[in-house]
Amino acid sequence: MDPTSAPVNPAELYELLGIVGGVIASGLVGFLLVRRARASRQRMIDAVGEAPAPRLREPKARKLEAAEEPEEEPEEEPEAAEEAGAEPEAPRAASPAARAREAAKPAPAPAEPERAPAQVIPFPAPAPARKGAALIPGLQRTRSGFIARLGEIFAGKKQIDPSVVDEIEKVLLTADIGVRTSQKLLEEIRSSLSRSELADPDAVWAFLRRRATEMLSLPAPPIDFAAAHPFVLLIIGVNGSGKTTTIGKLASRLAADGKKVLLAAGDTFRAAAVEQLDVWAKRSSTTLVRGKEGADPSSVIFEGVKRAATEGFDVAIADTAGRLHTKTELMQELQKVRRVVGKASAGAPHETWLVIDATSGQNAIAQAQIFTEAMAVSGIVLTKLDGTAKGGVILGITDQLKIPVRYIGVGEKVEDLRPFDPDEFVDALFESPEHSNQGAVS
Repeated sequence: MDPTSAPVNPAELYELLGIVGGVIASGLVGFLLVRRARASRQRMIDAVGEAPAPRLREPKARKLEAAEEPEEEPEEEPEAAEEAGAEPEAPRAASPAARAREAAKPAPAPAEPERAPAQVIPFPAPAPARKGAALIPGLQRTRSGFIARLGEIFAGKKQIDPSVVDEIEKVLLTADIGVRTSQKLLEEIRSSLSRSELADPDAVWAFLRRRATEMLSLPAPPIDFAAAHPFVLLIIGVNGSGKTTTIGKLASRLAADGKKVLLAAGDTFRAAAVEQLDVWAKRSSTTLVRGKEGADPSSVIFEGVKRAATEGFDVAIADTAGRLHTKTELMQELQKVRRVVGKASAGAPHETWLVIDATSGQNAIAQAQIFTEAMAVSGIVLTKLDGTAKGGVILGITDQLKIPVRYIGVGEKVEDLRPFDPDEFVDALFESPEHSNQGAVS
């Protein structure tokens, strides 16, 4: 029997149709997926550009040949070709590789937004210095005296009771300003301030500052060293008060101002004084007139003032022998010096300054009283304020003797001999750490 003519089993036929249908379906699905993937890749290529073809490494011999070939002449610019009458060539289309390279270049980074210019904050200007700031170091010990004790009474108190006035009295009476000046201040506190002001530490403190300034601000014209030629200045004082050093510093200041200065070494009884003045004269480039040791002081000073008058000096400063203010005969000798100076130059001396050592305390007031009885003292120079807590004596001197303070010494340097300014002095004197937060007026 022919096998082809055998009947077909329906089950096998259905199984064969299922297999064929599955293969066709799978192929159709695969075809659709491949087509979809190709379409997606084409869209990516259109958006980005065709990937650059891999660059084959050229043989070394080919590179050498390329290096030996002459460079091609640059093509004429279109404008040059037009001038020559030739038609400019149409721009060539970029090759796929060029387009790929252009597409492969990283996109330029977006420009940063413009920033506002940095704001320049000016450096804060320094706070204005207090008027007495330069004197504060030199008056530190004086502030630690009765000023600091007064500050302790007022510190941290919003109100004070009547017993505080008694404490103020004890401080003032034991201070170096003198009993008379202390009692005067206490009477003024009681009579000038109302009951409410007496209970206010700020009011009492401000009153003391104001009265101290008034006591020191005596009516005295400023020193005019050009008022006479020569301007003769006589310096007096006890031994060790700082006369010679004061003369040397003052001569240095005047010479620095362009003045021609002569020094007369009238302290002939102390050889060290003449030698010290000689050192200052050389240091300040001033002229020194000196006599023999033990010579008459009046004759040396007469010669110095006479020379200053004849040789055109601007200022003549005369040193004198240290006087014990308790010795009458020595004070009479000082009066002789004054008369001789007047004979050497009419109207001289134009100023007579008493040099006082601040460390002597209340004894300085007694010295000043005796000197002013023997001599017409026109000014005070208070030295060594930086080395003592007794600087308050300056209030007693100006209050009781009514003699203005011309200079104060607050150190060893030339600039430490400072012209006296009452406001500056009080500002520095009352700059007490214990009372820095109180209502003291400037």
